[in-house]
Amino acid sequence: MTTDLRYPIGEFDPNFDDSKEARLERVQTIRELPTRLRAAVEGLTFEQLDTEYRPGGWTVRQTVHHVPDSHMNSLTRFKLALTEDETPTIRPYYEDRWAELGDSRLPIDVSLRLITAIHERWVALLGSMSEADYKKKFIHPETGEWTLEAALALYAWHSKHHTAHITSLRERMGW
Repeated sequence: MTTDLRYPIGEFDPNFDDSKEARLERVQTIRELPTRLRAAVEGLTFEQLDTEYRPGGWTVRQTVHHVPDSHMNSLTRFKLALTEDETPTIRPYYEDRWAELGDSRLPIDVSLRLITAIHERWVALLGSMSEADYKKKFIHPETGEWTLEAALALYAWHSKHHTAHITSLRERMGW
């Protein structure tokens, strides 16, 4: 853990363990995210959901809506890398702008249901992938080439990262 409120579990480490055991743990993290995210927001009031997890950061509500936005983009990137003949260049998006759109003010249950569905499909896809599939790549125009192994590591971290934004805020606030 860290005292930097932006990175309650630390920053993503690109020098991750690429063993089969570590991969299975990451897939388990993806599998468990919907339950862990739902538990993290359990019982929060409307006012608490509209509290920034850190000064100048997103609200809990925006954070919950961000997760399926991000993870549906990731699932699409996996599918592109698995099905394109050439290494695809994916399209980035402005997550900060997406967090300001009207759907980010909806009740969080909408996004909790969405993340459950996305992750059910993603886990099924991950379970069907071969060793060779995890070596397939996509190109992010801002951050370069990513293997699907590295993308899985990033999104397992991302799952824990945003859940920790909420749980660490609850702990600090005594909620």
